[in-house]
Amino acid sequence: MDEQHLNVTESSALGSVEIAPEVIEVIAGIAVSEVKGVAEMRGNFASGVAEKLGKKSHGKGVKVDLIEEGVVIEAFVVMDYGISIPDAAEKIQENTRQALENMTSLSVKEVNVHVVGVQMEGKEQDTFE
Repeated sequence: MDEQHLNVTESSALGSVEIAPEVIEVIAGIAVSEVKGVAEMRGNFASGVAEKLGKKSHGKGVKVDLIEEGVVIEAFVVMDYGISIPDAAEKIQENTRQALENMTSLSVKEVNVHVVGVQMEGKEQDTFE
């Protein structure tokens, strides 16, 4: 995302409200991780290193793009084995859209869910990258 901040509201007599893209990532990341069946979020290398050093990354596994029509969210998740992936993906989309619209008043155009792995109970995960 090229912009430093997203202007959420028009300027009013009291001023304007701006939301940093990292805030949108955190809100979306928390909304995705709340869905039953999501084992974990898949982040990039830098977020993995930061998490190993003790810094919790709530925006891990979420990519935010701002377009003319609204916000596009890309969520990269590892699912629990035995969960209906289409049902869980639909719940991820609904939960993310509702959280972002309620908390930021931004128009959410798309929430794309990418299942990048399956977490087997008691075993290491199988990742499909």
